[in-house]
This record gives sequence, C-alpha cells and structure tokens, in this order.
Amino acid sequence: SSWSQKDSHVGKRAAQGQREAMTKGTQAFGKRHNKSHTICRRCGRHSYHIQKSRCASCGYPSASMRKYNWGYKALRRRTTGTGRCRHLKIVQRRFKNGFREGGQPQPKVKATPAQ
Repeated sequence: SSWSQKDSHVGKRAAQGQREAMTKGTQAFGKRHNKSHTICRRCGRHSYHIQKSRCASCGYPSASMRKYNWGYKALRRRTTGTGRCRHLKIVQRRFKNGFREGGQPQPKVKATPAQ
C-alpha cells in the first residue's frame, strides 16, 4: 500500500481511499454528560424535563395525569390497583358492610362447650 508516515494522522484506511466511520456507538456515549431529565416529584420516574418544566411520563405540573389510549401497556402499569390503595382498601371494606356508621356492633355469640 501507499501508506506513509506523513499520512499517519488520517489513519491507514483513509489513506487507502476508505472513509473513517462516523460512529454513533461507543465513542459517542463518552460525550454524554448533560442531564435533560431528572426525577419527577409526582410519578417518581426519571422523566421530568428540566428546561421544559414538564414530566414526559405523567405530565406534571398538569392537574390531570398524562395518558393516551395508544399506550395501553403504560396505562396498565399505573392504573388503580398497582399501588397501595390506602384509601380504597378502607372504602371497599365499608361498602361491603353498607357504609354503616355510629351503631353498636352485634354481640358475639359465645360457643357453648359441647357436653
């Protein structure tokens, strides 16, 4: 090949007429050190865009949660029942008993010992 010492700055392939690859892989990842997203205070995901001041996942600070019907798997991940349901657990129990309030509990019948 016609590669010489003076062409060493461009590399052997470039001297032979082949182009150096403009890579999107390993080398490009070393340049990433700016954060565009941070933790969202409503959904807890790393989706809150700092400059836009908006969460890409839940839409915070919008009053309503961001949801689209084309993202049905995303709806499934964060629908009712995927969390602790602290309030709903209590409401479901009260519904089962007819939302009774203020009365006396029924007296428990003691089991008489068999003779």
